[in-house]
Amino acid sequence: MSISTVLMLLALMLLLALLLKPLAEKYHLPFAALLVVTGFIGSEVLIAFGGDTGLRYDSFHDLILLVFLPLLIFEAAFKINVDSLMKNGVVILFFAIPVMLLSTVVAAVAVYYGIGHPTGFPWIAALLTGALLAATDPVSVLEIMRKLGVPERLCILLEGEALFNDATAIVTFSIFLYIAQHPAEPVLLSDAIIRFSLVFFGGAILGLLLGLAFLILSRLLLDYIQQAIVTLIAAYTSYIVAEQFLHVSGVMSVLVTGIVMGKVIHHDFNAAEGSKFVDDFWTFNVYVAEALMFLLMGVTITVGMFIDSWLAMLIGIAAVLIARAVGVFVGAPLIGALPNVEPIPMFYRRVMFLGGLRGAITLALALSLPTDLSYWWTIQSIAFGVVLFTLFVQAPLIGPVMKKENAQQD
Repeated sequence: MSISTVLMLLALMLLLALLLKPLAEKYHLPFAALLVVTGFIGSEVLIAFGGDTGLRYDSFHDLILLVFLPLLIFEAAFKINVDSLMKNGVVILFFAIPVMLLSTVVAAVAVYYGIGHPTGFPWIAALLTGALLAATDPVSVLEIMRKLGVPERLCILLEGEALFNDATAIVTFSIFLYIAQHPAEPVLLSDAIIRFSLVFFGGAILGLLLGLAFLILSRLLLDYIQQAIVTLIAAYTSYIVAEQFLHVSGVMSVLVTGIVMGKVIHHDFNAAEGSKFVDDFWTFNVYVAEALMFLLMGVTITVGMFIDSWLAMLIGIAAVLIARAVGVFVGAPLIGALPNVEPIPMFYRRVMFLGGLRGAITLALALSLPTDLSYWWTIQSIAFGVVLFTLFVQAPLIGPVMKKENAQQD
């Protein structure tokens, strides 16, 4: 497609997003779900009349990982309440690393035995599936939850877990993908642990250094518009340097950069006016990114996925629910038993179970699978099926659960 056609298509998508937002708010529907349905119906109608969206799975993957993801991660990290994050840091890291790795294994076991085809769907395929399904993305319900009066600690737990387990999932997935592409090369568990640690914590260290460097630059620019531009440059710089040049976790780099810059800018001497503008700037960025991302997701969904892989999708959905239940209802009592750790109430656990949605990371990882892997289509279909289930089934249940809990408390 020509550049003018692409721009016109993006403009129409944003217009649709603007029209759908009031509808989602009025009926307390997940905004993301409406966008997905709109994108899917629009693409099917266009194809039925002989048209072509011009969008392919590989371009969607690049858009998510290179354009949208740095914006989403940085905005969430920049705005998060750092004091609450630090206060609940032990719990968040517990769910984001060991519990997420446990969920990966549980989901992999469930998918492997559920599909029951060792030749066509071997263990490495199941582990890849478990890794990409383990990353949570509650962004589509956090706004609804806050409007319904969900305790801030619960929102912090969900948001913080999602931020950190995105990095965990991407690193774990990359290790499994390397094994899948080099089946003859032996990989020791110790090597995998070392590789994981280097990539994960290397990204965090890089993010800290870049965050401090861009903070110094922002202090030289007293104009808050320039400070906003510096944060945008920082988001993409930290991600690209980490991923493309140092080969460490870009998500961790952006996350730490965002936390460092957000903590200082929000307490800057110009905070009354400057930090509000920067927050609004990032609200705008993420609104555009989320609207386009979920609309484009709907465009990339095909009817063939449901016809060819409906059973695999159901198995994937069951595997995700089992893995999330094990992670939350087994993990919460364990971490709550530690000294100086505030216990996680049963109500929190229920909402964390329902709020463990899947979104951008799951899709991006599924779309990054090389097509020379014989099982790529099955994994990709499972990923789309799980994301749709979490958007259309799990997300709408958050409201009723919250209202029921509020009624019981009253």
